[in-house]
Amino acid sequence: MKYRKSDLDDCKAIYSLICELENRELPYERFCTIYRKQLSDCNYYCLVCEQDDIVIGVLNIRFESQLHHAEHIAEILEFAVSNTCRSKGIGKELFSQSCEIAKDNGCSHIEVACNQIRKNTHRFYMREGMHNLHFKFSKRLFEDSI
Repeated sequence: MKYRKSDLDDCKAIYSLICELENRELPYERFCTIYRKQLSDCNYYCLVCEQDDIVIGVLNIRFESQLHHAEHIAEILEFAVSNTCRSKGIGKELFSQSCEIAKDNGCSHIEVACNQIRKNTHRFYMREGMHNLHFKFSKRLFEDSI
């Protein structure tokens, strides 16, 4: 396994992993536009795991200063491992490396919001030392939003 910062060539593989995670096809052009923008922004870091030159895992984080913490925080935005590669320690290693990357970027915490139906994912985060301290609420603002 090789863990590294993603690059532009990884867009299609990351897109496929996130569509698999979300169980739906996202608009590829919009996805690529956002991905390209994040690659050039130092407040984002997209970590991938590859095996035999194929991306099989991704963990995308954002760094930001938050007033309610009065500190710099890392937030996991997307985290996916290919269905065929789960339960092999890849997610654990991606998470561990992302914590180190967050520390290297001056972050005091790492946070994640997770869909309520992903019970196995909740157990994973708890095993990794995370605590469920918040609710996250969302509201669609446009009908044509994905």
